[in-house]
Amino acid sequence: MKKIIQLLLLAFITIYFGACLASTPYTHRKQLVLFSPQQEMQMGYQSAQEILKKERLSRDPRLNAVVQRVGKRIAAAAAQPNYKWEFFVIDKDVLNAFCLPGGKVFVYKGLFRAVQNEDQLAVVIGHEVAHAIARHGAERMSMMQLGRMGKTIAAQTISGGKYAGVINKAYGSVEGVGLILPFSRKFEYEADEIGLYLMTKAGYNPREALTFWDNMRRLSAGKRKPPEFLSTHPADLNRIRKIQQRIPVALKNYR
Repeated sequence: MKKIIQLLLLAFITIYFGACLASTPYTHRKQLVLFSPQQEMQMGYQSAQEILKKERLSRDPRLNAVVQRVGKRIAAAAAQPNYKWEFFVIDKDVLNAFCLPGGKVFVYKGLFRAVQNEDQLAVVIGHEVAHAIARHGAERMSMMQLGRMGKTIAAQTISGGKYAGVINKAYGSVEGVGLILPFSRKFEYEADEIGLYLMTKAGYNPREALTFWDNMRRLSAGKRKPPEFLSTHPADLNRIRKIQQRIPVALKNYR
């Protein structure tokens, strides 16, 4: 009886997850998403409210103006009318930017040490907007939920949960290094690719992506980084190489 229940449970999960397949824009990669766009946008909105309470926004009119200008052009190119796009500059010397589900984009003031012109800012915002329209956040959460379910099934299947602690530890390591981290790097590569399409569609020069990421590489030189297989992001040179390969395709759309 226990075996039958387990088989039925696995069959249910297979059918359930099969019904949740979607595909990414531009790259058309099949993805597993267990959350509706409405749920995703609500989570993004709530996270944005928390960030806006904690972080101090920049009052620099020049930085805010350029982020708004480039952001609106990239958002128009993304053609997602249901997204509520907003662009903010956080007053911190950090080399980073991020986009929450639903279209809340945050650029740290420190990133302008690597950004030399509007085309390079379009590289950043295009990349972050790409994460949002490809629904990478919802996909990551779906993978984590799937991982938790798999861990529970494995623990119950082997010796009725007797070795649940050991399984949880081992499964956590496999899930991180074998699934979550590689997919995190895949998301980054995919956001680079989609970002190139968006910036060219918006009228920016995709060649500037190489200069921007080389600036980032030089500014972060000397900082200790984990090996790529233990990192959520691609190694700098690997990322630049991939972008270099994709620029000829992006240039076909460049005006």
